[in-house]
Amino acid sequence: MQTLTLHLTDMANGGDALGRDENGRVIFVPFTIPGERVRVEIAEDKERFAHARLVEVLEASEERVEPRCPHFGACGICHWEHIDYEAQLKYKRAIVVDQLARIGHLENVEVRPTVANREPYQYRTDVSFSPTPDDALGFWSPYRGEVIPIEACYLIREPLLELFQDVDLALPGLRRLTLRLGDDGALLVALETEGVEAPMLATDFPVSVAMVLPDGSAANLVGDNYVVKAVKGRDFRVSAGSFFYPSPPATEALIDTVMALADLRSSQTVLEAYSGVGTLTAFLAEQAVEMIVIEAAPDAVADAVVNLQDTENVAMYEGSVEDVLGQLKVYVDLMVVDPPPEGLSRRAVTLIKTVAPSRLIYISSDVATMARDGRQLQRAGYEAVVVQPIDMQPQTSHVLTVSLWARG
Repeated sequence: MQTLTLHLTDMANGGDALGRDENGRVIFVPFTIPGERVRVEIAEDKERFAHARLVEVLEASEERVEPRCPHFGACGICHWEHIDYEAQLKYKRAIVVDQLARIGHLENVEVRPTVANREPYQYRTDVSFSPTPDDALGFWSPYRGEVIPIEACYLIREPLLELFQDVDLALPGLRRLTLRLGDDGALLVALETEGVEAPMLATDFPVSVAMVLPDGSAANLVGDNYVVKAVKGRDFRVSAGSFFYPSPPATEALIDTVMALADLRSSQTVLEAYSGVGTLTAFLAEQAVEMIVIEAAPDAVADAVVNLQDTENVAMYEGSVEDVLGQLKVYVDLMVVDPPPEGLSRRAVTLIKTVAPSRLIYISSDVATMARDGRQLQRAGYEAVVVQPIDMQPQTSHVLTVSLWARG
């Protein structure tokens, strides 16, 4: 096994610090920090670059702290528990700047400092586990190439951790188990299995159980198939198969950021794509004259109907963004998109150009696809005005971005 001593210089997207060997080849090293001098073993040689395993920190950064979690270094959920929280925010902004330039060829874009999460630990109100071969539950470890059993997690709220420790489940064909916490304390267990046949279950504590089917819809097994989340004074029903952001404080920061960048006047029309359960829609509708929203997931649409029942200026379309936008003939002042991590399709970018909103707000949970799509938006005639990173997932390298684009 080849051993090297490296001086680390930068943080890469994905959470690994990087250095260069004597030939200038980039070496990525997890659980390290720029500025450190380390001894590493090459774990995966890709010729033009390599991934290495940390052997020893020879000169530690002042930003290095002691990780809290006993699973850190094996579990694949946390990347940065060894880094001081203020430094994590700095590196997330640096990654956004790097990806915009490297992938999007977008330089001289204003990237604001990362909005901190006031709950850097125990912020998650939902968490998904995978089964181990012996029917325990855990997280996928890219370092071991398998699901490792978990006893503790410092990212999830205490009631979810207690529920996880009480779950005794040996279900054939289980693919994923998700736990969700409502703001009223309600607990929901969502099961995803290889088949669609509902299992026989019994619970001895107050918890709802739902089965998420392959199409993303949820079927009740015990109790309700949803929880209620409260955001900035509004309640939102969120079904077992519907997406919702994991951190309440960061979700509020997201809404505040979108509303500030939208800067709406009552005479303006807004089109929102990938609208989910209507969280952003509810607040945008308060300031727009008309809202047009598009969502493909049936359960999310059903949730949104409930969540937006007090609004009168929202027209909702169920279907893919590509199908619906291709049929709509509308003029909008602002378009808001919040696509899945894989970003916008080429067809979606083409249709955005056709709709031609004067301004576009792009919310992204994957900075690389945002940078890629940003390059396409620039070709479609849009210029990046500002990018605001938000720390939706502290202790990880993931960064949420909200970017504003202007046509012309």
